[in-house]
Amino acid sequence: MTMTSVSGHLMGLDFGPHYRKWYSCQPSQLFDLPVEKKCPDNMLPIKRTLEREAKKAQWLIIWTDCDREGENIGFEVIDVCRAVKPSLKIFRATFSEITLPSVTRALENLGQPNLRVSQAVDVRQELDLRIGAAFTRFQTMRLQKKLFDETAAQSYHDVCLENPIAKVEDCKSKPKSKWRPLPMDTVELEKLGARKLKLSAKVVMQAAEKLYTQGFISYPRTETNIFPKELNLRPLVEIQTRDQRWGDFAGGILQHGPNPRPGKKSDQAHPPIHPTKLAANLSGNEARVYELIVRHFLACVSQDALGKETTVNIDINGEKFIAHGLTVVQRNYLEIYIYDKWSDKEIPDYVQIHTFEPSQIDLTPGHTQPPNLLTEADLISLMDKHGIGTDATHAEHIETVKSRDYIGVQDRDKLVPGVIGIALCDGYDAMGFEMSKPNLRAGLEADLKSVCEGGRQPDVVLREQIAKYKSLFQIAAQQVTKIDEACARYLNEVPQNQ
Repeated sequence: MTMTSVSGHLMGLDFGPHYRKWYSCQPSQLFDLPVEKKCPDNMLPIKRTLEREAKKAQWLIIWTDCDREGENIGFEVIDVCRAVKPSLKIFRATFSEITLPSVTRALENLGQPNLRVSQAVDVRQELDLRIGAAFTRFQTMRLQKKLFDETAAQSYHDVCLENPIAKVEDCKSKPKSKWRPLPMDTVELEKLGARKLKLSAKVVMQAAEKLYTQGFISYPRTETNIFPKELNLRPLVEIQTRDQRWGDFAGGILQHGPNPRPGKKSDQAHPPIHPTKLAANLSGNEARVYELIVRHFLACVSQDALGKETTVNIDINGEKFIAHGLTVVQRNYLEIYIYDKWSDKEIPDYVQIHTFEPSQIDLTPGHTQPPNLLTEADLISLMDKHGIGTDATHAEHIETVKSRDYIGVQDRDKLVPGVIGIALCDGYDAMGFEMSKPNLRAGLEADLKSVCEGGRQPDVVLREQIAKYKSLFQIAAQQVTKIDEACARYLNEVPQNQ
């Protein structure tokens, strides 16, 4: 058996050479012009290697990542190899981690590659090329050489008045639990990486991919947050007992047995993200992401934290006040999960009907606050909720809008809308269709999922989506002055007349 590799997509999709320059055609023509798939120059050495090895082989086993992109890359390899050796027998290895048992199991249970999943990627690639190229050329040629700036918001304030004598009207305590985290899927990894490690989703996934290829963790692109019953978690916990940072905690889990909190999502392909072997010599972001994954795994197979919540109702000269307090009784998973906090002010044990004079009464000014800026983790949650992108593309989408200055980053993790982004949203919304809302892209993602599941034909989805976006483009071109007017409001300039 001969093993070789590829580096991402082997083939690229583009318009013909006559239409690659921005002024070579009207942007609207890009919805209908033919596109071609070819091997870019930097991938030709890999293509030649595949062709050379294919001529000597009888079987071709695809070992690419087991997700949509991996399936599509697999078919690119198949096409290249079968072009020089049509008689090749094709097989697909399915796996979720790079460990000896997983690889052996995959080799003993070879299947067939999934053409529908690959076709969904073909549809998405062509739509992204056509829509992206058309609107990018249209917007840039219209708005280039303009400068932008922005202003911020306002706040309100509220004042609380107090009086001198307090009577305890009610005091109750009840047990309280803080749930341990669910098993980790890709969206949760990206969110936690952004919130707790202050890393972008792109950087988190790059580190996770390196950890996966080195066999330290399971496949990091998964929509599953429930461990399958056939996955024995005990050996995975035992491995971590040898790490001095959390070995004692892992040993405690083994005394009662791993007890994962079950989620509700499964992609039927990969288990939740979990560590597969001990890592001692990692550094930088890879070490931080590995630690996050290990701590999350141990926390999710541990026990909920337990506490006592007290609520006291007090009357001060006719004014009603309520105070809440919390005492943590058993930290459990919180011992290992340094990313979670469970604390509140502690309050005394009040006696009902008791009257007392407060030691201090303050007049405290306060302000209602505007909503916080979104963090990258918040944005990923919203993208997941509205069906924008997939676990494999969230990071890529966010990096794209950053690189185009549609959004900026403040205080390391706060996303700030750029004026060009605000102006484009205002301009397109003024045309009567809500391009700034998630519905369009979410509809496309739903269609692509249906293609994968066999519910819709890829050529039908491609044709419908091209027609939909072409219609929107034509409206935008006819009402382009609305974009000019929106940009002019932020620039304090006079809109163009044409």
